[in-house]
Amino acid sequence: MSRSVRIKDIALKAGVSTGTVDRVLHKRGRVSEEAREKVLKIINELNYEPNLMARALGSNKTYRIAALIPDYTLDPYWDDARLGIENAEKDLRGYGISVRLYRFDPHDVNIFLEKAAEITAGKPDGILLSPIFYRETLAFFEKWKQMRIPFAIFNTQVTEFNPLSYIGQDSYQSGQVAGRLVHQGSPEPCHVLIAHIDEDLSNSAHLVKKEQGFKDYFQNNNLFYTILRAELSRPDLKAFNQQLDDIIAKNPDLKHIYVTTSKAFEIAAYLEQRNIKHIKITGYDLVPKNIDYLNKGAINFLINQNPKGQGYWGISYLTDYLVFKKEVPALRYLPLDIVVRENLNYFL
Repeated sequence: MSRSVRIKDIALKAGVSTGTVDRVLHKRGRVSEEAREKVLKIINELNYEPNLMARALGSNKTYRIAALIPDYTLDPYWDDARLGIENAEKDLRGYGISVRLYRFDPHDVNIFLEKAAEITAGKPDGILLSPIFYRETLAFFEKWKQMRIPFAIFNTQVTEFNPLSYIGQDSYQSGQVAGRLVHQGSPEPCHVLIAHIDEDLSNSAHLVKKEQGFKDYFQNNNLFYTILRAELSRPDLKAFNQQLDDIIAKNPDLKHIYVTTSKAFEIAAYLEQRNIKHIKITGYDLVPKNIDYLNKGAINFLINQNPKGQGYWGISYLTDYLVFKKEVPALRYLPLDIVVRENLNYFL
């Protein structure tokens, strides 16, 4: 069907006025059921699509989107998410999109609550966030649903309250991928450590799913590895080092460490300091320190979660929904790219 089809053409074919067609298209005003059915039939026959892009370009309306993310100056992982959000705003500014970025300390739930409350009070047209504080986020989801504010989430999947869209990795599947990488990197049964660094597992559903996927890989494939786990706190360097010293002393057969976050470099730095060379590392994300240790060979595998793409697509989907009135996918799982030293430059 040609894009040149006009409302006037639909009206002539349906035998109604252009005003009636307009009211049917925009679901406003009074239209008889007979006229509505005629118009819808012709619209379907002609495969008519309104030129929403031209309409948006000609509109003076501004759509205010609030983006709530962890502070990238405190955790470099989030810097790429920020870049993705800013790039999307730049690309979509012509359609009236305006993004305001809010940052919170990823280790201070009170700052998250403060920023989320500030966003709620501002009543934006849409919200994009990474809900790393699972319990505290649910109350805001309920509030935004009541206020009819569409919200998309990225990086951390939360299924309650049905967000407009989730963009990011399948956490359980990423754990399984990590399991295969550890198996390939250490093919003989050995001790493997799952290391959660600076995380509250009771409030981090995505990390629990990663751990479960990792364990299930070995169980489902009848691989008799001994899986250990530890919750490590990096801000206290002495305690961090002592925890790892104790684990390694008690488990001489420890051959591989799986870090569930972007902080594999912390383990690499510890092993380098202790001159331990027989333990391999699998982790996540192309943050600068991880890249350095991957190039050195101290980190064996990184799973790239593409935070830049997560931020970009989050803003794009909100734009599709708000401006172009499109249905957007409830889930967009991004590829889990496996990065090693030999293919690193491709991703950079």
